[in-house]
Amino acid sequence: MLLTGNEAVAEGALAAGCNFYAGYPITPSSEIMHYMARELPKRGGVFIQSEDELAAINMVVGAALAGAKAMTATSGPGFSLMQEGIGYAVMVEAPIVVVDVMRAGPSTGQATKPAQGDVMQARWGRHGDQYVVVLAPSDPQEAFDLTVKAFAIAEELRVPVIVLTDEFIGHGREVVEVPEKVEVPSRRTQAGPDEPPFYSSDPRKAPPLPPLGAGHYLLITGSTHNEWGYRDVHRFETHFKLVKRLKDKVWLNMDRIFMYEVVGDKDPEVLFVAYGSVARSAKAAVKELRGKGVKARLIRLKTLWPIDASLLRRLGGEPKAVIVPELNLGQLMYDVERAYSPLEVPVIHYGKVGGGIPIYPSELVSKALEVLRK
Repeated sequence: MLLTGNEAVAEGALAAGCNFYAGYPITPSSEIMHYMARELPKRGGVFIQSEDELAAINMVVGAALAGAKAMTATSGPGFSLMQEGIGYAVMVEAPIVVVDVMRAGPSTGQATKPAQGDVMQARWGRHGDQYVVVLAPSDPQEAFDLTVKAFAIAEELRVPVIVLTDEFIGHGREVVEVPEKVEVPSRRTQAGPDEPPFYSSDPRKAPPLPPLGAGHYLLITGSTHNEWGYRDVHRFETHFKLVKRLKDKVWLNMDRIFMYEVVGDKDPEVLFVAYGSVARSAKAAVKELRGKGVKARLIRLKTLWPIDASLLRRLGGEPKAVIVPELNLGQLMYDVERAYSPLEVPVIHYGKVGGGIPIYPSELVSKALEVLRK
């Protein structure tokens, strides 16, 4: 199919079995909503245009708890408005998918221009100790594939999964291979009266989630609660046990969640670490540098959180320098610095933001040669 990235996200959601969408239009993500408004009812699903993003995220959480595979999509200010609802989804362990098509901010910023300024917000935009999963496709094909993956992770771990794209990807149109059927694991439902909905003896596994209205008398609260859902907002043991488990079910599955692609030489002189649309320029830069006799490598991150810092370091070898190109003033760079600090390798940020101007491969080639003084 010839699809934009936004259309590919919608097709990926439908392929994964999404049957509930609530959202509010906002540039440059609106086409996801348009597509779902047209196609979801045809496939037996429910589409709702909410009055705002606050309503949208809470509708999605409620639908997920009632047994639906639920998602929403937004950009910029809408993503900011959804943060409290996403935090609530973390606490009640609602399996939801949120797509953020990044644009230039802060505030209204440049609504039609691409950027990558929401990386930190996607990870840490909620208050309190909380962990979500953040995926970052680099083209329309991955917009489809990683949206499917987002639903799989959300359903299996009962955790919000955020898919970060940007305007370049959202409005870029390419051929996307859409399989006739994809496999998405079903969430666990309560097996019996002695299996609590908010506790698992295996910290890598999510507890079962009986759907609301199925007769299990499920208690749902965003306050601290015990394994049966009863509020306990005073005891240290209850809160620590809960938030530690919410972290562990994400962090201890790092080996399955952390996804990446490696391109180029095994023993590079210069290493690029990139994600999203910028990674395509970095891949072209690696090819050009190798043609000039410079050993170069790219680690393209498909997962922006959680990040396995030790694996990231091993994948990159021991380069003379690491360059992190981003359409922002520095966000992923800090994780790369932490990963490479034991090797004392310089980590250099190459940032650009505003005006819809991409980072070109030629710029990265010039920067690499400058750093290597060649």
